[in-house]
Amino acid sequence: MKLFLDTGNVSEIKAANDLGILDGVTTNPSLVAKTGTNHEDLLKEICTIVDGPISAEVLSVTAPEMLKEGRTLAKIHDNIVVKCPLIPEGLKATKQFTSEGIRVNVTLCFSPTQALLAAKAGAWCVSPFIGRLDDVSTEGINLIDQIVTIFHNYDYETQILVASVRHPQHVVDAAMIGGDICTMPFGIFNQLVKHPLTDIGLEKFLADAKNRKL
Repeated sequence: MKLFLDTGNVSEIKAANDLGILDGVTTNPSLVAKTGTNHEDLLKEICTIVDGPISAEVLSVTAPEMLKEGRTLAKIHDNIVVKCPLIPEGLKATKQFTSEGIRVNVTLCFSPTQALLAAKAGAWCVSPFIGRLDDVSTEGINLIDQIVTIFHNYDYETQILVASVRHPQHVVDAAMIGGDICTMPFGIFNQLVKHPLTDIGLEKFLADAKNRKL
């Protein structure tokens, strides 16, 4: 499974990238707004840090405007993946982008039928939001299971980017089911390496080593 960071915070991206296991970054208008930085400048900086797919979302809601905006985003760097919303106009734009060789992340997916349409439109990846489904008393991880089965049945090449990740167990469940990519906030990224028994064990090893030297 590939691990992406879902943020627009450059400091967080640098810290995660320093571990050597960060595969990419996803951004959205809300995350960019928190930085107070020009969108294009922020994307350019991220692309200098991470050598992997960087998702950049269009703000338009009609296919012609999405295409205009997405082409501009795609010119920023070869690693840019254009994010389009999973609406009819977004599917139109996705089909055209794909024909032009521009990778598309179809975002805001909440059902297996939506994912199927994104794959048929040629999306590079589709982003099901499992945490938001959990918020409305639906098992979000079940959606990943359904999409994995459908894509395997028909050999779709579209990758499943598990989004709206709320805790490390979401990452575990998605990995066990077969999600291709998991994107998450920096805090959750850090939690993946943490375990209290690791800390306790290391503390004991260091204490024993120190006592042997005395």
